[in-house]
Amino acid sequence: DPIDVSAVTIRVSVDGEPLDEQPPVPFFSAAGFHPGPTGAFNSAGGDTLRAGETATFRVADTNDPTLEPGRRVTVEITADGRPVATLETVVEPG
Repeated sequence: DPIDVSAVTIRVSVDGEPLDEQPPVPFFSAAGFHPGPTGAFNSAGGDTLRAGETATFRVADTNDPTLEPGRRVTVEITADGRPVATLETVVEPG
């Protein structure tokens, strides 16, 4: 089933510590993030997320904790308070 983007909450943590600035969804420009997220995360994008679609945002260096090589980043996505997805990765050099 499609997910209404206005019902989505995204929480990002680095090594278990939440970012000071969390991404509002949808947005174009927000404190702690590079402008111009893609897909449904962009305020000019669609208003639903569907299986197989992608959406991206980039954390700015002004956010804390900073993304440094070796740190684990966790992104939790919920819709209407219900878990949708949890993604984890490790920051790579470069």
